[in-house]
Amino acid sequence: MTANRTTENPDAIKTRIAAPDISVVIPAYNEKEGIATVVTNIQHVMDLTNRPYEIIVVDDGSGDGTAERARGAGARVMSHPYNIGNGAAVKTGIRSARGDILVILDGDGQHDPADITRLLEKIGPYDMVVGARTSDSQASLHRSLANRVYNGLATYVCGRKIEDLTSGFRAVKAHIARGFVYLLPNTFSYPTTITLAVVRSGHSLAYVPIRSRKRSGKSKIKLLRDGSRFFFIIIKIATLFSPMKIFLPVSGSLFLAGLGYGLYKIYVLGERYGPTSAMIMTMAVIIFMVGLVAEQVANLRFDRSESLITEKQPGDRDE
Repeated sequence: MTANRTTENPDAIKTRIAAPDISVVIPAYNEKEGIATVVTNIQHVMDLTNRPYEIIVVDDGSGDGTAERARGAGARVMSHPYNIGNGAAVKTGIRSARGDILVILDGDGQHDPADITRLLEKIGPYDMVVGARTSDSQASLHRSLANRVYNGLATYVCGRKIEDLTSGFRAVKAHIARGFVYLLPNTFSYPTTITLAVVRSGHSLAYVPIRSRKRSGKSKIKLLRDGSRFFFIIIKIATLFSPMKIFLPVSGSLFLAGLGYGLYKIYVLGERYGPTSAMIMTMAVIIFMVGLVAEQVANLRFDRSESLITEKQPGDRDE
């Protein structure tokens, strides 16, 4: 059984363009109440750009008629046979899109379609532009604080300021997105992965400040479950693209701890240098060596991503 199937509305004139410049990808799961409004509002905005486009709604196994509502509003609909995950829906949209620029946004109405124009105006010299939510438009205080922690950790890993790591609203050049699609998880943490992958691999990233609106329906994100998942995804990406950012501090801390304990025994307790200190310092050296190997593996992974991106240059369209 294939993971998804394509169902299209024969009357969706706007989305049936032979060679669209822009593909708007909307992952959706049980968004019956608002998906038609989202699609219609996007159509109004995109019509004003005078650029050929398509709107793809990826229905992630909804049971409430989301696909029918989206199709009726004029979207091209891709349907998963069951709920796989938000990230999986985005990956299906990336693989199916025909445009050279992808705009990805949520189907719950929290992203203002009018901001699509601002992202498209910005993306010219950049590989990806992210809609960074302003502090006064965060859903809640604890989520705002959590996002600050994620952004700070991601900034350390990447070596450059990350303004909004988890925003689901972005524009990205299609060949860049396809080069990293194999790395994206099937969960809500896909924005984390693609942001860190783009920055750590040397591609350009810009931000446009946006205000998110109150979503329609109930949020699919669970703070404890998905929050911890976001954290481990950051660590995973760090070890994939910049392992020494993790291994070096750990090994350095262990080495200093072992050395300090040994000196404490000698000069404070007046005892001989014991095996415990030597074991800790040896462990630190082993961790450092593992980090060096992981760094080489990361470079090979980076080379693979670059080869995939080079193979899919702008202007190359999927059949």
